[in-house]
Amino acid sequence: MEWKTVVPFEPIRGEVIPEGDNWVAQVKWDGVRMLTYCDGLKTQLINRKGNERTAQYPEFVEVSAYCRAKTVILDGEMIAIADGKPSFHEIMRRDSVRREQGIRFAAGQVQAIYMVFDILFADGKWVTDQPLAVRQQLLHELIIPSDRVQIVPNVADGSRLFSIMQERGWEGIVCKKLDSPYLIGGKDGRWQKFKLARDLYAAIGGVTLRGGTVNAILLGIYDREGRFIYIGHAGTGKWKVSDWRELTEKISVLTVSERPFHNIPERVKGALWVKPALTVKVEYLEWTPGGTMRHPIIQGWGNVPPEACTVTQNT
Repeated sequence: MEWKTVVPFEPIRGEVIPEGDNWVAQVKWDGVRMLTYCDGLKTQLINRKGNERTAQYPEFVEVSAYCRAKTVILDGEMIAIADGKPSFHEIMRRDSVRREQGIRFAAGQVQAIYMVFDILFADGKWVTDQPLAVRQQLLHELIIPSDRVQIVPNVADGSRLFSIMQERGWEGIVCKKLDSPYLIGGKDGRWQKFKLARDLYAAIGGVTLRGGTVNAILLGIYDREGRFIYIGHAGTGKWKVSDWRELTEKISVLTVSERPFHNIPERVKGALWVKPALTVKVEYLEWTPGGTMRHPIIQGWGNVPPEACTVTQNT
């Protein structure tokens, strides 16, 4: 069977946590959205942007070990745990590796967990037109839970779950209507997300160095007119010394003489301009009146192309 990869159903940002018997809430995992395609002979893991990640997660290629369906398309989140909670930085240690030797090393260092929350196709039949409640029942019939594969549980009280996420410092929740079909390529209010932390993907347009190694990055996103706008600089976060060294190596072929930002960054002195080809995920408190992020913290390498770093990415 030749699969045509799909664009997954996305939640919109909600304002008020919905209540009622037809709504359920789920944990919003700080990981990488991942769809699993299995035609009975071949397995592919494809991320939200349609990029293949099968090689990065070899332990999930044998679908029969965790799913009873012969042919299936599953939707979920690939996560890794650090300090007792999901860590985007940790899962990116798996997701961003490209070389075979590095993949084997990362697999031994970071345990990935596949949190499955939906099913689109099972044993020769599309089920996207079925209500979420029916699809979830099908998941419970087909998925074989383990320490590496789990079904995301429903919680009836969304407000209570959101409070628990606040207490634990997790990312947030997603609320879903039990009668909602799965809208391939869709995005509407039947799925709503409520995030505790503000975050976004940004492209690196400049760096500063200390002792020959990058110690801070200047970040930008594209506005509605396609202009690359400076939104702040970051030098703290979850990156290790090895990550800064990796960035230093990568920018060696990306340096440019002209400032890539449409506006003038607040940190120009000593900055080295680079082509906006590398992306990161950044968490921040709020926007300043000047249009920059307040207290940005690097979460890890981004898994999106630069053109996805736009002002509309979180709407």
